[in-house]
Amino acid sequence: MSRSKRKWDHIQHALSTGQERSTGLDDVMFIHQSIPNMGVNDISLDTKIGGLSLSSPIFINAMTGGGGKRTTKINQELAIVSKELDLAIAVGSQMSAIRNPIEAETYRIVRKENRNGIIMGNLGSEASLDDAKRAIDMIEANLLQIHLNVIQELTMPEGDRDFADALLRIEKIVNGLDVPVIVKEVGFGMNRETVKELASIGVKMVDIGGYGGTNFAKIENKRRERFLSFFNQWGISTAASLIEAKNSGCEMEVVASGGLQTSLDVAKTLSLGANLSGISGHFLKVLIKEGIESLISEIALMHEELIMIMTALGVQNIAELQRSSLVISGNTHHWLNERNIDTKQYSLRKGARHHPENG
Repeated sequence: MSRSKRKWDHIQHALSTGQERSTGLDDVMFIHQSIPNMGVNDISLDTKIGGLSLSSPIFINAMTGGGGKRTTKINQELAIVSKELDLAIAVGSQMSAIRNPIEAETYRIVRKENRNGIIMGNLGSEASLDDAKRAIDMIEANLLQIHLNVIQELTMPEGDRDFADALLRIEKIVNGLDVPVIVKEVGFGMNRETVKELASIGVKMVDIGGYGGTNFAKIENKRRERFLSFFNQWGISTAASLIEAKNSGCEMEVVASGGLQTSLDVAKTLSLGANLSGISGHFLKVLIKEGIESLISEIALMHEELIMIMTALGVQNIAELQRSSLVISGNTHHWLNERNIDTKQYSLRKGARHHPENG
């Protein structure tokens, strides 16, 4: 099967398979604040990642490209949305364009539509430094995602079977580029040992890509004659992955993704320490089924709701939200307890609630 056909199959299967909604975020509950001492006009959604300033903690995470005219249209429309709302955006894996330059336009369209936006390139861990430089040049990328997708590749009938030297290749890319690199999982989560390994080679940003959203094992199993059903439930939830990354002992900026759909999901991931929250499957579904204007409206409403949540918590900005108090229960609490991560560090936070005397 051609890579272009496979790309389109992935889109179709992602829409039909849907989201797992087993992110672990339902196990996270904010501690209510009856006297927030602020109003909605006091809230700022500004954040930073990789030294870049962003006006929103929400970004359009990697989805597609390399699938001919149909994926060109999707990326064009996503780029229009990102420009309209001043959101960062990531393209899907550019390896198809590295191997077949005809596909480059399916990615370049994002920069054409969003001339001055923050755009992330994307390659797999099989990429070389030269591949990475070509991917960045292709879309004038501000950052580069290097994705880790071992389970997807193993489940994919024509996928890779050898993952040796991935860490060495990533190290060469990190040291050889002028733009920041984010190492990203694709829906199976990331543990703190992996984060430590990545930090040891100079990686400063990870996207934990937790279990609970689009399930690429299920998608690839739809393309197999004999299912590898054991991979369908494989992974670390988004909530647990995020907490693992933040408790790795490393100075690491963390991006949260994996099944996020609502403003409350975003607020919870930010409160658990994320600098940025990426959404792909939910945005793709709205775009395909309802169109550009509906997606713009959906994200604008998410911003309004996030501001209301932050007001209710008495936090003015993302840094304060990252120190808000919350309680972790259920399977996530059990996982963290088994991993010897103290959950009371979150419930006993003093927080950073705003008070009038503080200005």
